[in-house]
Amino acid sequence: MGVELTVLHWIYLAFIVLIIGFMIARKDTSLVCIVGIFLLSVAATHSLSAAISGVFHSFIYAMTELLPTILVISIIVAMSKAMTATGINDVMVSPFTRFIRTPGWAYWTIGILMMVISCFFWPSPAVALMGAVLLPVAIRVGLPPLGAAMTMNLFGHGVALSGDFVIQGAPKLTADAAGLPVSEVIAASVPLVLVMGATTTLTAFLLLRRDIKRGYFANEANEVAVTADAALEKTERLLSNQVKNMLAAIIPAMFVLDVIAMFYLRLQGGEATALIGGTAIFILILISIFAHKQESFGEITNYLVKGFQFGIKVFAPVVPIAAFFYLGDAGFAKIIGEHLPKLSQGIVNDLGVALAHIVPLNNGIGAVTLTVVGAITGLDGSGFSGISLAGSVAHLFATAIGGGAATLTALGQIAAIWVGGGTLVPWALIPAAAICGVDPFELARRNLVPVTVGIVITTIVAMFLM
Repeated sequence: MGVELTVLHWIYLAFIVLIIGFMIARKDTSLVCIVGIFLLSVAATHSLSAAISGVFHSFIYAMTELLPTILVISIIVAMSKAMTATGINDVMVSPFTRFIRTPGWAYWTIGILMMVISCFFWPSPAVALMGAVLLPVAIRVGLPPLGAAMTMNLFGHGVALSGDFVIQGAPKLTADAAGLPVSEVIAASVPLVLVMGATTTLTAFLLLRRDIKRGYFANEANEVAVTADAALEKTERLLSNQVKNMLAAIIPAMFVLDVIAMFYLRLQGGEATALIGGTAIFILILISIFAHKQESFGEITNYLVKGFQFGIKVFAPVVPIAAFFYLGDAGFAKIIGEHLPKLSQGIVNDLGVALAHIVPLNNGIGAVTLTVVGAITGLDGSGFSGISLAGSVAHLFATAIGGGAATLTALGQIAAIWVGGGTLVPWALIPAAAICGVDPFELARRNLVPVTVGIVITTIVAMFLM
């Protein structure tokens, strides 16, 4: 049975195309999304005042939906800054330096630790957490700074962030846009993240080892090592070694207990995020009390302010985009009102049903399309601002194909974050490039072949999993 498409459907579809076009041109999409929300409101309500109010209400709706994610990221960053300032992070990772004996061991040790830490702290804080301690050791055994930046990027901003299994910020955004439970998207992303991660990191390692043997990299280790060592000296005064050792043991133990609790209590999505966030708050308080004593009241606030500054900076571009894409599903009635046809299942669902009657789609076309859409949304350099689009398109194609929604959503999420989250877009590579003292554009060029190989193979695997 066909579905009635109104002017609202065509406006929504036209603005999806516009948003993709702006992303390809590396232009900000916030204005396009706001205009799209306004025109949808005008077309639905035929009221200028209601349409203007609709833009504001859409922002409120998007902020309400995103607030738990923004909050937990901000708190974790605040905790991470406290750990960095006190030198606890140095103690936590220093035992692993004994395993770094060769460039190969340096690559895999830094990468795997970066991946694990990024699962809990997110990659940007984890780069600072890792770089100051392990970078000088890695350089001394022959791993070039560019190689260290690559492994931080690929394991942290790639593997850990594209799956985001612990904090669940990315799957929450894509799952909401696709109208799926977060648990389904996470389950579908596990094999894809493993394939993408293994393919990309192994390809990068083989190419890096080849170039090291050819003498491709100039040894610029001394300057970077001196800079990192100077950064370490600033953290020695707030805590005694005994207290740092104690806290360095307590903190990972608390997060391990969180993970155990998630499994046994079957906590997922918002509940799991709340557990991690609450634990981070108490860790922040504990560190501040030991480090700042009577000044801890003010210092806790300072750390939280820094964390929220980071959270708002990262997620501010997401709000208008998410506000637009929420209109494609249940958000339309809540933001604008009941203005769709009576039999409508939401704009995205309606377009998917209509597409199924027009274009013969299959798993291959769907997988390739989601990879391309995901990669395009990552061109803005955030990795997150456009993944709602990937979720919406996955929902549309899955409706047309008749299944595979979770796999398509996960595939779009992985492509978006690998491209835009900090592995290919140069302006997203600055944290790792800065701490390693390398050119972000050169780092992006080094990542291009491994990431491209990984995306192609992962897309093929997704075709068979749908």
